[in-house]
Amino acid sequence: MSSDLEVAIAAAAAGAAVVRSKYGTVVARHDKSATDFATDADLAAEQAILEVIQGARPGDAVLGEEYGASGDADASRRWMVDPLCGTLNFAAGTPLFSVNVALQVSGTATVAAIADPVSGEIFWTDGETASVRRDGSDLALVPSADSLLVDVNLDPITDGGFLGSRLLADPGLRAVFGQRVLSTTLAVAWVAAGRRTAYVTDGNLRDSVHFTAGLALCRAAGCVVTDLRGGPLYDGPGVIAAADEKTHAILLELITPHLPD
Repeated sequence: MSSDLEVAIAAAAAGAAVVRSKYGTVVARHDKSATDFATDADLAAEQAILEVIQGARPGDAVLGEEYGASGDADASRRWMVDPLCGTLNFAAGTPLFSVNVALQVSGTATVAAIADPVSGEIFWTDGETASVRRDGSDLALVPSADSLLVDVNLDPITDGGFLGSRLLADPGLRAVFGQRVLSTTLAVAWVAAGRRTAYVTDGNLRDSVHFTAGLALCRAAGCVVTDLRGGPLYDGPGVIAAADEKTHAILLELITPHLPD
Protein backbone atom coordinates (compact mmCIF):
# COMPACT_ATOMS: atom_id res chain seq x y z
CA MET A 1 0.00 0.00 0.00
CA SER A 2 1.76 3.09 -1.27
CA SER A 3 -0.33 5.85 0.32
CA ASP A 4 -1.59 6.62 3.81
CA LEU A 5 -5.11 6.85 2.39
CA GLU A 6 -4.90 3.30 1.05
CA VAL A 7 -3.76 2.12 4.48
CA ALA A 8 -6.67 3.90 6.16
CA ILE A 9 -9.23 2.45 3.75
CA ALA A 10 -7.76 -1.06 4.02
CA ALA A 11 -7.68 -0.87 7.81
CA ALA A 12 -11.28 0.35 8.04
CA ALA A 13 -12.37 -2.35 5.59
CA ALA A 14 -10.62 -5.04 7.64
CA GLY A 15 -12.35 -3.89 10.80
CA ALA A 16 -15.70 -3.67 9.04
CA ALA A 17 -15.35 -7.24 7.74
CA VAL A 18 -14.93 -8.50 11.31
CA VAL A 19 -17.87 -6.48 12.61
CA ARG A 20 -20.08 -7.60 9.74
CA SER A 21 -19.22 -11.28 10.35
CA LYS A 22 -20.19 -11.00 14.01
CA TYR A 23 -23.31 -8.88 13.60
CA GLY A 24 -26.40 -10.80 14.67
CA THR A 25 -24.38 -13.42 16.54
CA VAL A 26 -23.92 -13.92 20.27
CA VAL A 27 -20.82 -12.01 21.41
CA ALA A 28 -19.32 -11.72 24.86
CA ARG A 29 -19.54 -8.34 26.58
CA HIS A 30 -16.79 -6.66 28.57
CA ASP A 31 -18.17 -4.04 30.95
CA LYS A 32 -16.63 -0.58 31.08
CA SER A 33 -19.34 0.97 33.27
CA ALA A 34 -22.93 0.32 34.28
CA THR A 35 -24.18 1.47 30.86
CA ASP A 36 -21.18 0.95 28.59
CA PHE A 37 -19.32 -2.11 27.39
CA ALA A 38 -17.15 -3.50 24.62
CA THR A 39 -17.83 -6.78 22.85
CA ASP A 40 -15.64 -9.44 21.32
CA ALA A 41 -16.46 -7.78 18.00
CA ASP A 42 -14.85 -4.49 19.16
CA LEU A 43 -11.71 -6.33 20.25
CA ALA A 44 -11.41 -8.49 17.15
CA ALA A 45 -12.07 -5.58 14.80
CA GLU A 46 -9.41 -3.44 16.46
CA GLN A 47 -6.93 -6.30 16.21
CA ALA A 48 -7.65 -6.63 12.47
CA ILE A 49 -7.16 -2.88 12.02
CA LEU A 50 -3.89 -2.93 13.97
CA GLU A 51 -2.55 -5.74 11.82
CA VAL A 52 -3.09 -3.65 8.67
CA ILE A 53 -1.59 -0.47 10.12
CA GLN A 54 1.37 -2.12 11.81
CA GLY A 55 2.09 -4.18 8.73
CA ALA A 56 2.08 -1.15 6.43
CA ARG A 57 3.40 1.54 8.78
CA PRO A 58 5.38 -0.22 11.54
CA GLY A 59 7.00 3.00 12.77
CA ASP A 60 3.74 4.82 13.44
CA ALA A 61 2.04 5.16 16.81
CA VAL A 62 -1.56 4.05 17.33
CA LEU A 63 -4.30 5.09 19.76
CA GLY A 64 -7.13 2.57 19.85
CA GLU A 65 -10.43 2.62 21.71
CA GLU A 66 -9.95 -0.87 23.16
CA TYR A 67 -6.21 -1.61 23.28
CA GLY A 68 -5.04 1.92 24.03
CA ALA A 69 -1.79 3.48 22.90
CA SER A 70 1.09 1.67 21.24
CA GLY A 71 4.29 2.73 19.56
CA ASP A 72 6.47 5.76 20.25
CA ALA A 73 4.54 8.23 22.41
CA ASP A 74 6.49 11.09 20.79
CA ALA A 75 5.89 9.97 17.21
CA SER A 76 4.63 12.69 14.88
CA ARG A 77 2.41 10.14 13.10
CA ARG A 78 -0.41 8.56 15.08
CA TRP A 79 -3.36 6.48 13.93
CA MET A 80 -6.69 6.98 15.70
CA VAL A 81 -8.79 3.80 15.79
CA ASP A 82 -12.40 3.30 16.86
CA PRO A 83 -13.15 -0.27 15.82
CA LEU A 84 -16.89 -0.16 16.47
CA CYS A 85 -18.56 3.19 17.06
CA GLY A 86 -22.09 2.33 18.15
CA THR A 87 -21.35 -0.78 20.20
CA LEU A 88 -24.67 -0.63 22.05
CA ASN A 89 -26.52 -0.40 18.72
CA PHE A 90 -24.53 -3.38 17.43
CA ALA A 91 -25.24 -5.45 20.53
CA ALA A 92 -28.95 -4.62 20.34
CA GLY A 93 -29.15 -5.72 16.72
CA THR A 94 -29.61 -2.16 15.47
CA PRO A 95 -27.72 -1.67 12.16
CA LEU A 96 -26.26 1.74 12.98
CA PHE A 97 -22.52 1.69 13.69
CA SER A 98 -19.22 2.40 11.99
CA VAL A 99 -15.51 1.64 11.98
CA ASN A 100 -13.35 4.78 12.18
CA VAL A 101 -9.68 5.12 11.23
CA ALA A 102 -7.72 8.36 10.89
CA LEU A 103 -4.07 9.38 10.71
CA GLN A 104 -2.84 12.42 12.60
CA VAL A 105 0.45 13.99 11.54
CA SER A 106 1.74 16.45 14.13
CA GLY A 107 -1.76 16.56 15.61
CA THR A 108 -3.64 17.22 12.36
CA ALA A 109 -5.79 14.59 10.67
CA THR A 110 -4.45 14.03 7.16
CA VAL A 111 -6.42 11.01 5.95
CA ALA A 112 -9.44 9.18 7.31
CA ALA A 113 -11.81 6.34 6.50
CA ILE A 114 -15.20 5.54 8.02
CA ALA A 115 -16.67 2.17 7.09
CA ASP A 116 -20.31 1.19 7.44
CA PRO A 117 -20.22 -2.60 7.89
CA VAL A 118 -23.92 -3.01 7.05
CA SER A 119 -24.14 -0.97 3.83
CA GLY A 120 -20.59 -1.76 2.74
CA GLU A 121 -19.88 1.92 2.15
CA ILE A 122 -16.52 3.45 3.03
CA PHE A 123 -16.38 7.22 3.44
CA TRP A 124 -12.87 8.60 2.98
CA THR A 125 -10.81 11.74 2.75
CA ASP A 126 -7.26 12.44 1.64
CA GLY A 127 -7.38 15.71 3.56
CA GLU A 128 -8.47 17.74 0.54
CA THR A 129 -11.35 15.84 -1.04
CA ALA A 130 -14.04 13.59 0.40
CA SER A 131 -15.76 10.63 -1.26
CA VAL A 132 -17.73 7.49 -0.56
CA ARG A 133 -16.68 4.14 -2.01
CA ARG A 134 -19.64 2.00 -2.96
CA ASP A 135 -19.43 -1.21 -5.01
CA GLY A 136 -15.90 -0.33 -6.04
CA SER A 137 -16.72 3.18 -7.29
CA ASP A 138 -15.89 6.48 -5.62
CA LEU A 139 -18.44 9.30 -5.57
CA ALA A 140 -17.67 12.81 -4.30
CA LEU A 141 -19.48 13.77 -1.11
CA VAL A 142 -21.76 16.79 -1.39
CA PRO A 143 -23.15 18.24 1.88
CA SER A 144 -26.77 19.36 1.78
CA ALA A 145 -29.15 20.99 4.25
CA ASP A 146 -32.23 19.74 2.41
CA SER A 147 -33.16 16.99 4.89
CA LEU A 148 -33.39 19.46 7.81
CA LEU A 149 -32.36 16.55 10.05
CA VAL A 150 -29.98 17.38 12.88
CA ASP A 151 -28.34 14.59 14.85
CA VAL A 152 -27.65 15.36 18.50
CA ASN A 153 -25.29 13.26 20.58
CA LEU A 154 -27.02 11.88 23.67
CA ASP A 155 -23.90 10.41 25.25
CA PRO A 156 -22.92 12.99 27.91
CA ILE A 157 -19.19 13.52 27.45
CA THR A 158 -18.72 16.73 29.40
CA ASP A 159 -18.74 17.78 33.03
CA GLY A 160 -20.12 21.22 32.22
CA GLY A 161 -23.75 20.20 31.89
CA PHE A 162 -25.39 17.93 29.32
CA LEU A 163 -26.15 19.92 26.17
CA GLY A 164 -27.90 17.12 24.29
CA SER A 165 -30.94 16.82 26.53
CA ARG A 166 -31.43 20.57 26.80
CA LEU A 167 -31.08 21.12 23.06
CA LEU A 168 -33.54 18.39 22.14
CA ALA A 169 -36.11 19.93 24.49
CA ASP A 170 -35.70 23.39 22.95
CA PRO A 171 -38.89 24.29 21.02
CA GLY A 172 -36.82 26.58 18.81
CA LEU A 173 -34.86 23.60 17.48
CA ARG A 174 -38.02 21.57 16.91
CA ALA A 175 -39.56 24.48 15.00
CA VAL A 176 -36.74 24.49 12.43
CA PHE A 177 -35.19 21.03 12.30
CA GLY A 178 -36.11 17.40 12.58
CA GLN A 179 -34.24 15.79 15.48
CA ARG A 180 -32.40 12.50 15.23
CA VAL A 181 -30.25 10.47 17.61
CA LEU A 182 -28.19 7.70 15.99
CA SER A 183 -25.81 7.13 18.92
CA THR A 184 -22.89 6.58 16.54
CA THR A 185 -20.51 8.92 14.75
CA LEU A 186 -21.68 7.37 11.49
CA ALA A 187 -24.02 10.38 11.67
CA VAL A 188 -21.02 12.70 11.33
CA ALA A 189 -20.13 11.05 8.02
CA TRP A 190 -23.75 11.45 6.97
CA VAL A 191 -23.43 15.24 7.31
CA ALA A 192 -20.60 15.17 4.77
CA ALA A 193 -22.73 12.92 2.54
CA GLY A 194 -25.79 15.19 2.60
CA ARG A 195 -27.92 12.73 4.59
CA ARG A 196 -27.94 14.93 7.68
CA THR A 197 -28.13 18.71 7.86
CA ALA A 198 -25.88 18.89 10.92
CA TYR A 199 -24.41 17.09 13.89
CA VAL A 200 -24.03 18.56 17.39
CA THR A 201 -22.21 17.29 20.45
CA ASP A 202 -20.61 18.69 23.56
CA GLY A 203 -17.40 17.49 25.20
CA ASN A 204 -13.67 17.74 24.56
CA LEU A 205 -13.11 16.19 21.15
CA ARG A 206 -9.39 16.81 20.67
CA ASP A 207 -7.57 13.55 19.88
CA SER A 208 -10.86 11.63 20.07
CA VAL A 209 -10.80 8.21 18.43
CA HIS A 210 -14.57 8.56 18.01
CA PHE A 211 -14.68 11.90 16.20
CA THR A 212 -11.34 12.55 14.47
CA ALA A 213 -12.16 10.63 11.29
CA GLY A 214 -15.68 11.98 10.83
CA LEU A 215 -14.73 15.60 11.46
CA ALA A 216 -11.82 15.35 9.02
CA LEU A 217 -14.28 14.02 6.45
CA CYS A 218 -16.73 16.87 7.06
CA ARG A 219 -14.07 19.54 6.76
CA ALA A 220 -12.74 18.10 3.51
CA ALA A 221 -16.28 17.88 2.11
CA GLY A 222 -16.79 21.61 2.73
CA CYS A 223 -19.01 21.50 5.81
CA VAL A 224 -18.89 24.30 8.38
CA VAL A 225 -17.16 22.78 11.42
CA THR A 226 -16.61 24.80 14.61
CA ASP A 227 -16.77 24.46 18.35
CA LEU A 228 -20.10 25.16 20.07
CA ARG A 229 -19.29 28.86 20.37
CA GLY A 230 -18.53 29.25 16.68
CA GLY A 231 -14.78 29.30 17.17
CA PRO A 232 -12.14 27.08 15.54
CA LEU A 233 -12.58 23.36 16.07
CA TYR A 234 -10.98 22.19 19.33
CA ASP A 235 -10.51 25.75 20.65
CA GLY A 236 -13.65 25.38 22.75
CA PRO A 237 -16.13 22.70 23.77
CA GLY A 238 -17.90 20.31 21.43
CA VAL A 239 -18.69 20.72 17.77
CA ILE A 240 -21.24 21.96 15.30
CA ALA A 241 -20.75 20.24 11.94
CA ALA A 242 -23.21 21.83 9.52
CA ALA A 243 -23.87 21.42 5.83
CA ASP A 244 -23.73 25.16 5.15
CA GLU A 245 -23.26 28.59 6.72
CA LYS A 246 -27.02 29.23 7.10
CA THR A 247 -27.59 26.04 9.06
CA HIS A 248 -24.54 26.73 11.19
CA ALA A 249 -25.74 30.24 12.04
CA ILE A 250 -29.20 29.00 13.06
CA LEU A 251 -27.77 26.27 15.26
CA LEU A 252 -25.25 28.61 16.85
CA GLU A 253 -28.08 30.96 17.83
CA LEU A 254 -30.10 28.08 19.27
CA ILE A 255 -27.18 26.53 21.15
CA THR A 256 -25.66 29.65 22.70
CA PRO A 257 -28.34 30.12 25.42
CA HIS A 258 -27.68 26.57 26.63
CA LEU A 259 -23.94 27.03 27.13
CA PRO A 260 -22.42 27.99 30.48
CA ASP A 261 -21.18 31.57 30.76
